Amino acid sequence: MSIPPLVVGNWKMNGSPASAPHLAGETVSLLSACRDRVEVALCPPTPLLALVSPSLKGSGVALGAQDVSQHPDGAFTGEVSVRLLRDLGCRWVIVGHSERRALLGESNEEVAAKAASAVAGGLQPILCVGETLAEREAGATEAVLAAQLAPLGEVLSQPGAGAVLAYEPVWAIGTGRSASPEQAGAVHAFIRATLSGRGIDVSGLRVLYGGSVKPDNAAALFSVAGIDGGLIGGASLKAADFAAICLAAAAARRS
Repeated sequence: MSIPPLVVGNWKMNGSPASAPHLAGETVSLLSACRDRVEVALCPPTPLLALVSPSLKGSGVALGAQDVSQHPDGAFTGEVSVRLLRDLGCRWVIVGHSERRALLGESNEEVAAKAASAVAGGLQPILCVGETLAEREAGATEAVLAAQLAPLGEVLSQPGAGAVLAYEPVWAIGTGRSASPEQAGAVHAFIRATLSGRGIDVSGLRVLYGGSVKPDNAAALFSVAGIDGGLIGGASLKAADFAAICLAAAAARRS
């Protein structure tokens, strides 16, 4: 049996104590028609995790976080450990999102350290990679991705780690400009070929696409071989849009 597609809602720094449980509950109620054909996770801001968790209990929709510390505990003000996220009910954690790389200076090595910490502590990391518009226009997409993937090999090769990759072209995140199915498919194929060339078994690896995925382009993107779901930003803040994207992923599921 094939691994089902995975669709993850990244709420980023949005929501409130009043709105978050409602959005989560509405999303869950709209997913009843496809929950057996697609895995779904919601990643609200850290202060809202405990408030969203009850809305997901028993629904099959998993809870995830948007970042994690590479350190297990200690004097790291503002950081959140794997243990704390697990205690809050998280299964997934986004690691290396382009916004953290660009705005907070996270290096490829730091991303790898966070990923290793997540796996060691029992969380499944969603590892983000992607190039900027300048890098794509300079023909450097493959070189950039290869450099981002290089330190992740140890995590991706661990049996049972459950890590997932997410290709997010930076030029498509929050811009309304999505990569074409052909562009996304070519990069996903490159990612798999690169990892395979490094001796990593990619047969069970899910590689998601993220970057301005909407209900009207989700079906075309998810129908591309090698795209195993999506990491969804803005559209995940509208329950109906997010549910439509999940339904598109379920419909595109390949045996």
